[in-house]
Amino acid sequence: MLSQEQELVLSEYSGLYDIVVPQDNLLRRINALIDFSFVYQELVDKYCSDNGRMAESPIRMFKYILLKVIYDISDVDVVERSRYDMSFKYFLGMAPESDVINPSSLCKFRKLRLKDMDLLNLLIKKTVDIAIERGVIKSRTIIVDATHTASRSNPYSPIEILRLRSKQLRKTVYDADEDAKGTLPKKMRTMTSYVS
Repeated sequence: MLSQEQELVLSEYSGLYDIVVPQDNLLRRINALIDFSFVYQELVDKYCSDNGRMAESPIRMFKYILLKVIYDISDVDVVERSRYDMSFKYFLGMAPESDVINPSSLCKFRKLRLKDMDLLNLLIKKTVDIAIERGVIKSRTIIVDATHTASRSNPYSPIEILRLRSKQLRKTVYDADEDAKGTLPKKMRTMTSYVS
């Protein structure tokens, strides 16, 4: 369920932001110049208005993702940094003493609310366009990495890995003993020679 009202965070510690987060801080400037209500308007139909428990603000969830993009960090890292980095908490509209979300909430937000990844790209593009228009971002060229997670996959097939390791082993053996060339088995032929 999504609340119709925007959350206003009142805290006796809010004055800390004026001490700790400088006026020229990037996140403070983005917050001051960009009205993120467009995110709410884009996502309001993705939430149920009268059923379920209260959802985290879609604007705050989007801001978490925006922080991930700006600082190129993981879900876990952006949430952890939001726990202690006052500029992150300020940007997210949180009270200094407020607790952060569970990192899995960001994954759920992307899967349930941003099923169409073009919507996320649209929201990020709107934010960047507004930031350029208001002079927060000076460059006219923005390079956006389209990958959402870093892959740990190996670009080599198992047979290619064996060939590379075999080549490294032969080189090491030949460096140690030049006479070993005649005693080692012949090199494997490549797959292309088997095909032809």
